[in-house]
Amino acid sequence: MNYLSMVSKKVHLLLTILVVFQLIGKAQDVQTQAIKYGRVLNLIENFYVDTTNISKLTEHAITEVLSSLDPHSVYISKDEVAEMNQPLEGNFEGIGISFNIYHDTLMVMTTIPGGPSELVGLRPGDRIVKVNEKNIIGIGLKNQDVFKLLRGDKGTKVNLSILRKGEKSTLEFTIVRDKIPIYSLDASFMLNKETAYIKLNKFAATTIAEYKEAMTVLNNKAKIRNLVLDLRGNGGGFLGAAYDLANQFLEEKKLIVYTEGIHSSRRDYYSTTRGDFIDGNLIVLIDEGSASASEIVSGAIQDWDRGVLIGRRSFGKGLVQQPFPLSDGSLIRLTTAHYYTPAGRNIQKPYKDDIKNYRNEYFKRYEKGEMFSKDSISFPDSMMMKTLVTKRKVYAGGGIMPDIFVPMDTSMYYRYFNNLVRKNVLFPFVVGFIDKNRDDLKVNYKSFEDFKHNFRVKDDMMEELIKAGEKEGIKRDDESLKVSGVIITRQIRALVARELYDSSSYYQVMIEDDKEVGKALEVLSDQKGFNHYLNK
Repeated sequence: MNYLSMVSKKVHLLLTILVVFQLIGKAQDVQTQAIKYGRVLNLIENFYVDTTNISKLTEHAITEVLSSLDPHSVYISKDEVAEMNQPLEGNFEGIGISFNIYHDTLMVMTTIPGGPSELVGLRPGDRIVKVNEKNIIGIGLKNQDVFKLLRGDKGTKVNLSILRKGEKSTLEFTIVRDKIPIYSLDASFMLNKETAYIKLNKFAATTIAEYKEAMTVLNNKAKIRNLVLDLRGNGGGFLGAAYDLANQFLEEKKLIVYTEGIHSSRRDYYSTTRGDFIDGNLIVLIDEGSASASEIVSGAIQDWDRGVLIGRRSFGKGLVQQPFPLSDGSLIRLTTAHYYTPAGRNIQKPYKDDIKNYRNEYFKRYEKGEMFSKDSISFPDSMMMKTLVTKRKVYAGGGIMPDIFVPMDTSMYYRYFNNLVRKNVLFPFVVGFIDKNRDDLKVNYKSFEDFKHNFRVKDDMMEELIKAGEKEGIKRDDESLKVSGVIITRQIRALVARELYDSSSYYQVMIEDDKEVGKALEVLSDQKGFNHYLNK
């Protein structure tokens, strides 16, 4: 063995010993602090002047510790664990209805096709007056109360007493609870003969299956050359779901995202199979509500110059949380790594100086004008990076900046419309209108296309809404109505369409004057213009 080899082995051994001693030292420090905290709890239990709850004190301490680390490391109690998992797992167990509490009465708005309620004959418009023989009318029922009453384990039964128009007495139903799907796809339809539109509200276990099914249905109707993927307001979800979706748009062996942390070695996620939309024109809509998994997808699309991003700067959440169960069934979701876009951008916005300001950053964007003017947004040159194909400038350190900026629609925030929504006047008004006119609406508008082209909000209906607002202390505001009246009537039409048909119908009405969708269609109408935004 030569001299250099012997020295190398000794250095390697020395470094290994140092690492081991560091790990032992850290473990001992953790144990020392645990003993210290245990001592504090014992002193409180045995000597504190008043009665205490040690469990609550411990939960509070854990919550405070985690909140001091970063904005997304959190403690989740045992009772909250199951409820937390339901939206991302794609289902919950219950009776399968959407409902509204109207005039202090629980009203069935829709029944989920194939669900337990539809199978036994529950109908939209039915009033649930008793659950398991317990009266629920006029007791100040809240949404959370309804969940507790109607949700339950698969296979369990719930007895409902129903009031139905045209029936002289209550109807009795026994419903066997089952798994009820929670969809992450809000809408899928054709914007024109060549352009599909898909809107996702989260990234869940079922997202990729929902996306593929929607694309298959749309492809059977038309040859899709363009896709508008709407991720506005999508707060994220499973990293794996984001990876699966991005995989549909990229060729094989393209880096989609990578994660890395001090205690978490770098892990790369590459595209593996040829997706179903590799060659078509792609536009992704994002805004300040697009976070986490939405930013993984939009970041990968932008970094590979695969599509054009339209909207406003995304939220800026680039932290990966991992669940760690605790002994009593509770758990903590601890941030273990950052995630990075293919070009190496860490899109997590700063939080170290003041976590409270981090949570209020949305309002700061609003105050400084970022929602309304691209010129109000500035990134330091140190954050500038380049895309991987055409070398366009992109920026790290605070969300994904779209290729085309579209300002916020200020008419949505005019005081009169805002008050109708904030004081919960608009939606109950629509519920009441549907309740009174459901049968006539079904006869007059047999399909959504009939509804879309022929249903209009008449003046007398607007007057009724204005009077409903006045009852809640909202004064008539003709000045505001000149601008927001169009928004209000479109919202009414969309809500009625959703209750009569499906959620896609709601969005087909709402995008009629959608600036981001309009800009997407403008860009897609000119292939040279589309390529120009990608420097191709």
